[in-house]
Formats: sequence, structure tokens, C-alpha cells
Amino acid sequence: MYDIKEIQSIIPHRYPFLLVDRIESLDPGKKVLGIKNVTINEEFFQGHFPGEPIMPGVLIIESMAQIGGFLMLHSIEDPQKVLPFFASIDKARFRSPVVPGDTLKIEAEMIKMKGKVAKIRAKGFVKDNMVSEAELMFIMQDK
Repeated sequence: MYDIKEIQSIIPHRYPFLLVDRIESLDPGKKVLGIKNVTINEEFFQGHFPGEPIMPGVLIIESMAQIGGFLMLHSIEDPQKVLPFFASIDKARFRSPVVPGDTLKIEAEMIKMKGKVAKIRAKGFVKDNMVSEAELMFIMQDK
């Protein structure tokens, strides 16, 4: 398990845009399970939507990307020398809303990694229900 300090030592995101709270398990180069605790204190709930707070789909995708990026960066020799950037988002689907109080569990698995390009399949769950899924492609650029 990796706590927030260890996560911040790998991925570059910081508050208010860090959307990972914990990494529960990691098999470098293969798969990762990460957690985003969704609370009413999130800034985006002020406007999305007043009286009916729902986590925006783009932020669910971003949380998937950060957890997938953690997997990708843990799969290379020197993660501090590169920055991962989105190259594409494919097959994105949202099945159920994510609301305050939910624990969003994200499973990400490496589809393939070649050089500085990686493709990751991610699925988001609340309890045992799949709420989202997507295939994410990244390109790593030297810092």
C-alpha cells in the first residue's frame, strides 16, 4: 500500500488537482488498484450540481489517469525524469453517478508499453458496481 506522500513522490499532481488518496496494490508493469475518497468538500461540488452533487466524468477520467500514470511511472527506471501526458482517451463509458461519500476504486492494467508510450485500461467501481471505464494512452516526455 502507498500513502499520499509516496504517491506525490511519483506523480506530479498536487492539491486541488490530486485525485488519488491511496494505492492499495501495485504489480509494476501490470496492474494497480487506487482509491479516491469522494467528499462533499471537493471544490467542484459547489457548481456540479448545486443540490445534486455529482463528480464530473472528466474528473473520474482524470483520477483514472493519475492512477494509471502511477502504474506507468512505476514501470520505468527513473520516473522523476519524465512527465506523462495524455495522448488519447478511448472507449470511455460512465454507468452510474459518483457522489459525495463514495469510495471510487480504480483498477488500471497495462495493455502495452513501448518506449515512451503506454496504453492502460482503467475501470472505476463504487462498492462492487462498475461506474466507469476507459482506455488511456500516455506519452512520456523528458523534463
